[in-house]
Amino acid sequence: MNATRKKIKKLEVMVADVIEETPDTTTLILFTGNDLLDYEPGHFLTIDPHQFVALERWTAFLEDKKGKKESPRAYSLSSSPDEKYLAITVKEEMYYPGKSKYPPLLSPILAKRTHKGSKMIVTGFTGPYTLPKNGPLPSEILHICAGSGIVPNYSILKYALKIYPDIKHTLVYSNQSWKNTIFGKQLIDLQMQFPDQLTVDFLFTREEPDRFNLPYQTGRITSERIERKLAKMDHPQIYLCGPGISKYEKISARKEGVAPAPRFLESVLFSLEGLGIEKKQITHESYG
Repeated sequence: MNATRKKIKKLEVMVADVIEETPDTTTLILFTGNDLLDYEPGHFLTIDPHQFVALERWTAFLEDKKGKKESPRAYSLSSSPDEKYLAITVKEEMYYPGKSKYPPLLSPILAKRTHKGSKMIVTGFTGPYTLPKNGPLPSEILHICAGSGIVPNYSILKYALKIYPDIKHTLVYSNQSWKNTIFGKQLIDLQMQFPDQLTVDFLFTREEPDRFNLPYQTGRITSERIERKLAKMDHPQIYLCGPGISKYEKISARKEGVAPAPRFLESVLFSLEGLGIEKKQITHESYG
């Protein structure tokens, strides 16, 4: 058994707080009773749906339809290792007829029906979306995120800004609107606390009313926007996280004999390739 596997263990946690970040996204503060939690910013934990009595019939139905056992779901940690609690931030997944093969099982309960004092078993911690484990750390990081893709980057930012003050961070963060922006206020606070280390660019695909007194741009993340950022940076490491093509979209497209339409992740990766960015400069993770 390798060193990574040794770190993966089951923990019984209690929900100490429930924080609504946006209308469809909730942060669960998890108390473990252990102040020494061994994980890295960017790691995720998993939660097995079979432990929830309220989901027994729904789980059995989906397993019958799929012909296989429902697997644990992975959720990125929004807490950082220097904090004395665990936190996951869960966006409620939706069912879209013709686009989703099955309705979501676990995220609606975690995001909408979990209360303080609830207990559950989580398994953690692992994942490749972390700061480099070997070799020197980058002097600059360009974070490119959309929607709930901000969650692991938020953990990395909170930790790195305090522990590695020599790293400069630029975050380009895309959402439909301010009300859909997870950690919007917290990111502004971080930028004010670390003005020489962090720059945040909010990008909204729907124009915001003027009453929001914050800098933002409208439109999508394009090659031109990325190129302008890269021109001001010296060989940064890029952390890219957001919606990607789901396996069901790939299967559906294959049946129709067409290529699946690119989503946020694939579009940005294509832009980075066109800008001549080497693959070793990119760390990416998809949601979808």
